[in-house]
Amino acid sequence: MSCVNVKECSCTKKNCKNHGLCCQCIEKHKKTDSLPYCLFLNNEGDKSIENYYKKLKEHFEK
Repeated sequence: MSCVNVKECSCTKKNCKNHGLCCQCIEKHKKTDSLPYCLFLNNEGDKSIENYYKKLKEHFEK
C-alpha cells in the first residue's frame, strides 16, 4: 500500500518501512521531533530540528 499523496518518493532511505508512505513518515517524524530525509538534505546524519535551523542559518549567511 502506498500513500496517495506521493507520486515518487524522494527519500534516499530506501530500506525505511515508511518509504513511499509520506503520511506515515511525517507522523513518525512529528512524534520524534525530527525531519524526514526528503525535507532535510545535507544533514550529516543529524535530523533534529535544532540541526535543521543550524543548517538553514548557515545557508542564508553565505
